[in-house]
Amino acid sequence: MHRTAIATLGMCILAAAHTGCVTAIVATFQPENIGGETIVFVTTDADGKSHERVLLPIYDDARLFVVANHWPRAWYHRALENPEVSVTRNGETTDYRAVPVSQEERERLLDESGFPLVAYVFTGFAPRQFLQLEPR
Repeated sequence: MHRTAIATLGMCILAAAHTGCVTAIVATFQPENIGGETIVFVTTDADGKSHERVLLPIYDDARLFVVANHWPRAWYHRALENPEVSVTRNGETTDYRAVPVSQEERERLLDESGFPLVAYVFTGFAPRQFLQLEPR
């Protein structure tokens, strides 16, 4: 019984370490053109400092959304605290207001945007959170 508990704990630690490492790599390198068009999403912190993040946009009925897919999501929290953001796409920068989506809209976007199980595993089963970007 004792060995089983230790083995289970060891597997949990290894799984957490693996997920953390993969998530850290993705967050650090933020590759561009990772399966489609990317945008540079700019948020501002409480001190007025700008922070850039490369994201994959989601377009739905001429509306623009971004999604937090993995745990390092400081950009998402900054956008919630200060929703005045900007997006650079194809060299052109536009100002937006980041608005959290309703639970119903989130569920619809989850169903329609797709996210393979392997992606959930590699991102530590982070809950996906969406923001709609409304032009200012």
